[in-house]
Amino acid sequence: SFAQQRLWFLDQLDPGSAEYVIPSPIPLTGDIDIAALRAALDALVERHEVLRTRLIADDDGIPWQVIDPPTRFDLPVVAVTEDEARAFVAADAATPFDLATGPLIRASLLRLADDQHILALSMHHIVSDEWSAGVFNRELAALYEAFRDGRPNPLPPLTVQYADFAVWQRDRLTGPVLEEQLGYWRNQLADPPVLELPTDHPRPPVRSTAGAAISFHLDSHVTARLRELSRKQSSTMFMTLLAAYAVLLGKYSGQDDLVVGTPVAGRTQGQTEDLIGFFVNTLALRTDLSGDPTFTQLLGRVRATALDAYTHQDLPFEQLVDELGIARDRSRTPLFQAFFNYVIADSSSDRLAAGNLQEPPAKCDLMVGFTQDGDALTGTVEYSTALFEGSTIERLAGHLTRLLEAIAQDPNR
Repeated sequence: SFAQQRLWFLDQLDPGSAEYVIPSPIPLTGDIDIAALRAALDALVERHEVLRTRLIADDDGIPWQVIDPPTRFDLPVVAVTEDEARAFVAADAATPFDLATGPLIRASLLRLADDQHILALSMHHIVSDEWSAGVFNRELAALYEAFRDGRPNPLPPLTVQYADFAVWQRDRLTGPVLEEQLGYWRNQLADPPVLELPTDHPRPPVRSTAGAAISFHLDSHVTARLRELSRKQSSTMFMTLLAAYAVLLGKYSGQDDLVVGTPVAGRTQGQTEDLIGFFVNTLALRTDLSGDPTFTQLLGRVRATALDAYTHQDLPFEQLVDELGIARDRSRTPLFQAFFNYVIADSSSDRLAAGNLQEPPAKCDLMVGFTQDGDALTGTVEYSTALFEGSTIERLAGHLTRLLEAIAQDPNR
């Protein structure tokens, strides 16, 4: 796929990088049937071809997917303490994959006690994304429970595989469809601004992926008011929270023209919803803060921009960057330096919920994400430690919290 091609190119540019390793440690409690867990992993890798896929280059340097036949999943069992488990997960997250030799998924079962384990799972982003993690967790839980109870595989056969999607994508994005998508983004992102946030440290000549994160929470009353505001303005919580983030970035940078990156699932075809693979695309959303708008006026601008962008979401981000001729600057991410995400928690995967045992790599200067879990709204700020001190980010999170509280109180200010 186009997205895989971009990550393959970045891997060639920076071989041995672990930036796109996705660590997903899964805490497991109670008695674990290791044979059933191994069988479940075997079945999952057999079911999803992308989990046994490698990327190699032909004689002309063009990357191709090679799908290997199913084999037994290697799952070593290691007895560890809690500190050793954290060190193991951190080390695993820093260990790169070889895209040509594979496999691009690995796991170890860390035993802390007879009834306490961690499945230290990692995949390369080139074969997975956030949606895929939910698919993986749900299907692994279903397979494990079936095999543990002596039942057969309960999952229905897949009608398509990720390689089918890659062929469909390349066949579709040609001719008038491609030109219409390109035309929109050329106009939307003409002469894009560079976000200049005040930093604690000088920007290094080559962008560092060293990162850290902090979390904060909004109480249920504020969350309910923001949800009601979204409903009244015919918007979504994503749009409302993104607009607030834009206000914060505008205050910190002194700029009224901003571009913020955000992910979309990229699964516009129903057959792809149950697939593991790298479908997610990135949209570059431009926000106009000029004219001293009220928050509701700004929310209207953000809503219009987001709806137009969703209509043109099929153009892969990597193609967009190439088409716009953005000069490569190794000190920054292309097109945007701030990122935003909003996720509704998937309670169906609670049985195999991932734990947070490592610091996230910095994909850009600053990322704010929100997770909605029932009435609770949790925010996370991920940041580049090469640019910011933790105390600065703590203040920023406090400012964002107070900003959202003020918007909930009076959105017309």
